[in-house]
Amino acid sequence: MTDSLADLQQAIDAFVDERDWAQFHAPKNLAMGVAIEAAEIMEHFLWCSTEASFTLDPKKRAEVANEIGDVLIYLMGLARALDVDIVAAARDKLALNREKYPVDKAKGRATKYVDFD
Repeated sequence: MTDSLADLQQAIDAFVDERDWAQFHAPKNLAMGVAIEAAEIMEHFLWCSTEASFTLDPKKRAEVANEIGDVLIYLMGLARALDVDIVAAARDKLALNREKYPVDKAKGRATKYVDFD
């Protein structure tokens, strides 16, 4: 059982090492993997309503969960290949987003920060 990102990273590293796949894990390949797997998530929601996207049947939900797992695995591999602390990167990005999207301008709005009045 993996309880932390560090535990998950160790499990991913072991999986990759057992198969001698590190040789294929160039940042460009891992970045493409992230995008491809993210597109596979989107495919599950194509043509469904917003409401239906919240109430997936168990089979569809499991399929989406598998794709989410794929995205995370590729993303962690990409961060590893580029020596990026993935948690620190997410925290830093959240701090930047707090600045770009202050509550008084962004609350309840799906507006890009450059379009705030």
